[in-house]
Amino acid sequence: MRPLITFIIALVASSCSPPEEPPASVPASAPEITFRDDGTLEVLRNGQILRTLSIEIADTDEARQKGMMERTSLPADTGMLFLMEQERIQQFWMGNTPLSLDLIFIDADSQVVDIAKEAQPFSPESIISRVPALYVLEVPGGFADVNGIVEGDAIRWSRH
Repeated sequence: MRPLITFIIALVASSCSPPEEPPASVPASAPEITFRDDGTLEVLRNGQILRTLSIEIADTDEARQKGMMERTSLPADTGMLFLMEQERIQQFWMGNTPLSLDLIFIDADSQVVDIAKEAQPFSPESIISRVPALYVLEVPGGFADVNGIVEGDAIRWSRH
């Protein structure tokens, strides 16, 4: 009887332990990913420039898949512009992304059509645009609110 009681106590104790959580940060051995200045993006309202950013452009499958994963910092006034292959509902996730981000969804007419604000780092949840988008701009979390960026604003971008 005693071995059975010991087994039950061990089973109950192990089932009460907290579940394993995703890593809280990128391993210290990971090299810092530096920003690559590929171009310039302006956010516009009624033809007036609200904000100008240096952008990294993700225009290949590999670059779009990697995105901001494993980045622990971004320089001020920078972001990543994803050039998608077609305008459609876009889906992103924050796995392996230690930074909170705003995802700004932009249609083929260069209009902001949706904004997902302050996406949670390391979240396995999908971030899905409410309407079709051709471009997605990732910027630090809170960027849209701090700069007053709203649906209906426009963008203009160019490569260097």
